[in-house]
Amino acid sequence: MKTSKIILFVFLFTTILLSQSSKDYPIQPVPFTQVHMNDGFWFDRMETNRTVTIPYAIKMCESTGRVTNLEIAAGLKTGEYCTRYPFDDTDIYKVIEGASYSLMLKPDIDLEKKLDELIDIIGKAQEPDGYLYSARTGKSEKMKRSIGPERWSNLQWSHELYNVGHLYEAAVAHYLATKKKSLLNVALKNADLISNEFGPGKVQLPPGHQEIEIGLVKLYRLTGEEKYLNLAKYFLDIRGKGIELNGRESWGEYAQDHKPIIEQDEAVGHAVRAAYMYSAIADVAALKGDKSYIKALDKIWENVAGKKMYLTGGLGATGSWEGFLGNYDLPNASAYNETCASIANVFWNHRMFLLKGEGKYIDVLERTLYNALLSGISLEGDKFFYPNPLESFGTHERSSWFECACCPGNVTRFISSIANYIYAVGEKELFVNLYTNNSAELKIDGEEIGLLQKTNYPWDGKVVLTVTMKKQSKDFLISLRIPGWVRDEVVASDLYSFIDKQNRKISILVNGKPVDYFVENGFAQIARVWRDKDKIELELPMEVKRIIANDNVEADRGKIALQRGPLVYCAEGIDNSGYTRNLMLKDDEVYNTEFRMDLLNGVKVITGKVYGMKLEEDQKTLNRNTQNFLAIPYYAWAHRGKTEMSVWIAKDENAVRPLHGPDLLSNAGITSSSGKNPEVIADQLEPKNSIDHFFPFFHWWPNKGTTEWVQIDFPKSVEISQTDIFWFDDTGIGECRVPISWKVFYKEGENWRQVYTVDKYGTEKDQYNSVIFETVRTSALKIEIQSQPDYAGGIHEIKLK
Repeated sequence: MKTSKIILFVFLFTTILLSQSSKDYPIQPVPFTQVHMNDGFWFDRMETNRTVTIPYAIKMCESTGRVTNLEIAAGLKTGEYCTRYPFDDTDIYKVIEGASYSLMLKPDIDLEKKLDELIDIIGKAQEPDGYLYSARTGKSEKMKRSIGPERWSNLQWSHELYNVGHLYEAAVAHYLATKKKSLLNVALKNADLISNEFGPGKVQLPPGHQEIEIGLVKLYRLTGEEKYLNLAKYFLDIRGKGIELNGRESWGEYAQDHKPIIEQDEAVGHAVRAAYMYSAIADVAALKGDKSYIKALDKIWENVAGKKMYLTGGLGATGSWEGFLGNYDLPNASAYNETCASIANVFWNHRMFLLKGEGKYIDVLERTLYNALLSGISLEGDKFFYPNPLESFGTHERSSWFECACCPGNVTRFISSIANYIYAVGEKELFVNLYTNNSAELKIDGEEIGLLQKTNYPWDGKVVLTVTMKKQSKDFLISLRIPGWVRDEVVASDLYSFIDKQNRKISILVNGKPVDYFVENGFAQIARVWRDKDKIELELPMEVKRIIANDNVEADRGKIALQRGPLVYCAEGIDNSGYTRNLMLKDDEVYNTEFRMDLLNGVKVITGKVYGMKLEEDQKTLNRNTQNFLAIPYYAWAHRGKTEMSVWIAKDENAVRPLHGPDLLSNAGITSSSGKNPEVIADQLEPKNSIDHFFPFFHWWPNKGTTEWVQIDFPKSVEISQTDIFWFDDTGIGECRVPISWKVFYKEGENWRQVYTVDKYGTEKDQYNSVIFETVRTSALKIEIQSQPDYAGGIHEIKLK
């Protein structure tokens, strides 16, 4: 009797364990190592990433001191922490992850050796108990305020847990690529330390920046150690519970700590933090079977897709906290859309698809992938955007690196693993999510299946898939995603809508003959007994389609955007008589497309006619002239020098920003004591108020409490007697304020002299501050300001008379 009870107990215990371990996403991605990219759009970008971006990012991590930080912590060098941020270790971890993915696809002895060298330094920088954080171990003086006096004492800002989250992801990738445990052992030792120190009755603080949760899930998947999954869930569960747990004040919406995650129903705060957290919530929901997590994610997704996502798929409307504004608040010129947020948006939507199998998530993934995300890396692979706005007044260009260099490393790891998002399998079902040239080996219901995909997507909508099988036949479902743009749906909400309805229908042939299929959840499902060499021909009609935004989006009222296939298009001034702000699209215009191999590594452009709007000299009469129009894919903008750019182009006169006639500033050169793009103070765009972010502004941030200046050099001497200044002031969201005082100087010979005036130098917000002075004839003018203590100064617009 006792023996039978023991056997029954063992059986039940084993059954429970098996049922627990079997919980996962009901749909599983086909790993990118089983998907072999050959030629075409994404193959080219992956090759650029492998041959240019990864080596370049490693070099920059070395030359900017990121590697040196770890060497100091390891005792290999002496000195002060070299870089600005306590999370700079992660730039190395992300590049190691990206390089490891690259090694899985194409072996590279030199690259593997370089990773071994970096990992050796990382291992030596780790403290005996597993703690790894170069800013503290290296005993940095300048980082003390950021990192706190002791471990975990400033988790809101220290990024200690964020750092190791990226370490874990890199370690798993490196082990899978090389089977070496050198970095994995470092990661596991650290994860065990954190597992021992965090939890009920121990340290009860969430990460300030979410990411460790994703890394812990990957460690759990690799090792099967339940404690890593439980710790990921613990970090998620204690968000928004600071007062309840230990009296800690909330870290607020910025860190998604304003309420428990299962009560959250709106995307708020820092966009990267948020989308990383949503990705982790999905992981834990799948592995733990937590329906309350999924319910919260559904609400947040509806909020983002319906009220807070840009047409390009980007997330984050403001740079002030690198995140979300209120519902429908989606400015274009000041849109943030951090490249990392786009990558996180892809992570999140892919996981939502794996949970639910609905094409609307892959629609968002694809929109983000081809537009907001791809804009973040140059065609050459060695320049980057941090923000990705939808409008520029000629002030933007990609940078070779950043002090806060989270985006370049993130790009390397994402592009290396792009093939991870192409296919997925369910129970006796194969999902084809993305279209690009590749061959894949996968299993359906335990049987090996091969798939060869040929296409010229995203330029052409024809896709040919050939099934290869070892067995004679197999009964399963192939589900082809029918993108929303074919089904007249921009996104699964009313945030954006197509004006133009699809003229041509999709076509699906199997072995040259029409086939019965039905569309469910955005997929055309073909159920049949498949045989070796069966061929599917899918035709997705690509037409130029006009888009309007929900009328609640103030920035887009009276405007139209253009899309063809998955690509959002934009106009650049270089192609449109120098400007885009003054363009107005014609209601009845028929747009043409043309593939230009000579342009931007080969792109399909949209051409037609538009009106160019200009005010006559009386500044009242609006003149419209028909001119040629050309639009390029948004991802390719800013590759031909600084020039205006617009995704949303006016269709109504009241939405146009017409060109003005010449004034004293039209041909002047404008320089400044510090800051970027001072020329915008003369762009003739009238701000509504001092905090207006719709139009460009100039500021001296991060210089605070300093004396600063802008200088205006005229091509020839001019007479001036009045200066009007509209100050920039972002009280409430930033660190710019009107100045304490200011002065006007004019150049006389080689000397600067202050103008004579009895007027008050005004510092009022939301209006022009005018100073009339004794007329001077000069070749240059200088405006000097004294900024407030602890604040920077800024200027929206200057007028001279």
